[in-house]
Amino acid sequence: MLALSPPALATTDFYTPPPLWPGRPGDIIRSESSPLGVPLPAKATRIMYRSTDVHGAPIAVTGTLLLPLTRWSGPLVSLAIGTHGQGDQCAPSKLLNTAVHYQPPFDLMVGYELLAMDSLLRLGYAVVVTDYQGLGTPGTHTYLNPIAEAHAMIDAARAAQRLTSRVGPVAFWGYSQGGGAAGGAAPTDIAALADKASGTLLTGAIGYYLNGIIAAYPEAKPVIAAGLNATGKTMLTKTATQCIVETALTYGFRRHSDFTTNGQSITAMLTASPKTRAILTAHKLGTTKPAAPVLMVTGNNDDIVPAHAIRATAVDWCRLGATVQLHEIQAPTVLPGTAIGHIVNYLAAMPTALDWLAHRFTGTPAPTTCR
Repeated sequence: MLALSPPALATTDFYTPPPLWPGRPGDIIRSESSPLGVPLPAKATRIMYRSTDVHGAPIAVTGTLLLPLTRWSGPLVSLAIGTHGQGDQCAPSKLLNTAVHYQPPFDLMVGYELLAMDSLLRLGYAVVVTDYQGLGTPGTHTYLNPIAEAHAMIDAARAAQRLTSRVGPVAFWGYSQGGGAAGGAAPTDIAALADKASGTLLTGAIGYYLNGIIAAYPEAKPVIAAGLNATGKTMLTKTATQCIVETALTYGFRRHSDFTTNGQSITAMLTASPKTRAILTAHKLGTTKPAAPVLMVTGNNDDIVPAHAIRATAVDWCRLGATVQLHEIQAPTVLPGTAIGHIVNYLAAMPTALDWLAHRFTGTPAPTTCR
């Protein structure tokens, strides 16, 4: 039975943390029933829980716990969303209540991870969806910061276990941005991703990343301020409050070099300074062995996340002794730069991912493509 936590200190808004909160990562700060505005077979509870930022300081993060309406078979899936944006209105816990967010003229967002949530719930799994650091709650969303995102994702699973008083097998699910948190179909190399995304529909998403590292690493601010021209600085200000649809409409198909003082790429700007180069290095996956089996997904038709970087991470993890299955999508390239290939790969991989997950939950040894 779901047991709601005692009321926290009263505030006027669920997303504003109280002055004090519990002391362990994953402890519940507050929770409440969350009416779903989307067709999911679940009972929803909105949660605020304790997590830690990239430096280990305590932060409050929000999310949603979804319990299947059919009998819960025990497993829990912590799901990290793909790119939604950086504005608080883009938080998945809010979109689950409203189905669609729209404020004229271009502020539009739909919770597109519903297919994955629905599929997992229908298999009898509970699903907890983190809002990530700063998405909904005060502060800047640390977009594509795999350390902060992983903390939020792991602590969401802990919060779900404490709220329900049930401990069972836990898996982590994520694609695109969510893959960076889960370590699956991930933007494993931010520098390579930035180069690939420049000139595509998602060009402006680099603003989310730059805003996030300025907030998390103060030493990066002067480097970025010196490297961006007036257009680039305006881009940071605008994207800080946007969801991805508005960002795509505003900055889609621009080049990153349009935003820099000397026409260099954003990657070149960041790697030129030891301070920001160290941040990029810290955000690159592959140096630490995953403790659990991993399914990674990619394909040559992906027009947003570079396939070669995902393959390289799989090789790195294999060398460290991890159990990794690399699933290659064989699909044609269609309208490159529009993110169609990136989306197609997610849809094409979902049956494989669900089957892989079901076998892990039943204890079947994980396959590997490591050599």
